[in-house]
Amino acid sequence: MKTIDTIIFDLGGVLIDWNPEYVYLDVFNGDREKMQWFFDNVCTHEWNENQDAGYPLAKATEERVALFPEHEELIRMFYGRWEEMLGEAIEGTVAILKKLIDHEDYKVVALTNWSHETFPIALERFDFLHWFEGIVVSGEEKTRKPFKDIYELTLNRFNIEAQRAIFIDDNLRNIIAAKDMGINTILFNTPEKLEEELKAFNIQL
Repeated sequence: MKTIDTIIFDLGGVLIDWNPEYVYLDVFNGDREKMQWFFDNVCTHEWNENQDAGYPLAKATEERVALFPEHEELIRMFYGRWEEMLGEAIEGTVAILKKLIDHEDYKVVALTNWSHETFPIALERFDFLHWFEGIVVSGEEKTRKPFKDIYELTLNRFNIEAQRAIFIDDNLRNIIAAKDMGINTILFNTPEKLEEELKAFNIQL
């Protein structure tokens, strides 16, 4: 195995906690079944991912309201109260990131599925986002994981050799896509497990 010189981090679910339940569980008075129905049928994961690929939030909202007018108030909350869905930093992973940055032997970048309209909120809230050599934001590139082009763009932009990089993500679909590109991968579970797996790649922490 070639020596690793680059670490590529996903952000949401790895370094930053984001969950629409922080808004909707209260709105649905704790009824998880009703809330899940809403996520499965109205403001779906697939719908939100479309905005991660650069689709305008306002347009997406109006289109969804037109489809489900009876749920207009709930739909408008999704991006209207988006900032409340943004939780805290996942401190254990931030500590690992800091060690990697301080080590100075590694190029450390991020590749995230995130709307370009909401990402500035995260940039303002989380100082550690400014530690990276660079961040590829899907919404700015008008594509997203797991599509091949966003991985190629990341490798090319930061002059990364796939075999010398590790990609960390909490989504198995995105991990599989990176593996197909020849990138080493770690499926994120917990910061403790991540530290173990990085050490297995002989990463100095």
